[in-house]
Amino acid sequence: MEKFIPYEKLSKKERRRQDSLRRGTWGGMSPVTRKAESKKVYNRKRAQYRKEDFSGLRSF
Repeated sequence: MEKFIPYEKLSKKERRRQDSLRRGTWGGMSPVTRKAESKKVYNRKRAQYRKEDFSGLRSF
């Protein structure tokens, strides 16, 4: 049986080992917080996409 040593008194190497054991996976989910994009804000990508859609109409 291992002797109990408080976390603060552990060596840096041992603390890292224990932290890695406690750390889990996100299971394929991204931990980044997401939020809905506002339609009022100018978006260059959306503007380019709309420009390409209308370019085909000029040929008629």
